Amino acid sequence: MYGDGLYTRDWLYVEDHAEAIRQVLFKGKSGETYNIGGHNEWKNIDLIELLCDVMDDKLGRQQGESRQLITFIKDRPGHDRRYAIDASKIERELGWRPSLTFQEGLVKTVEWYLAQEEWLDQVTSGNYRQYYNRQYAKP
Repeated sequence: MYGDGLYTRDWLYVEDHAEAIRQVLFKGKSGETYNIGGHNEWKNIDLIELLCDVMDDKLGRQQGESRQLITFIKDRPGHDRRYAIDASKIERELGWRPSLTFQEGLVKTVEWYLAQEEWLDQVTSGNYRQYYNRQYAKP
């Protein structure tokens, strides 16, 4: 966790983000800008603690066990305390809103990753580096 964990961000479930982009592509006006957001600001520490609680639940661990893994590290200089977005235009003009609460989306995301054990093993093993070296090595 960077710094004190009090940095605030607007979070959105990935499938809602993808749907918002689709709405902009097919319904948006050419040349217009649409901010995509969930009106869902969380401090990083609160989000990480929620994620830990979801993981404990899904993995059958005692509540609080995963929170013990949180490690704080020195923050980078100039780190913005808050990133905020006004998503009212996309809602007003295109009728888009998130389909899930962030908590629902977080649970779905965790469940997806837990169901992809083979894929997770492949992307965390380092073997992908060999693939990229073969594909993109200079002759």
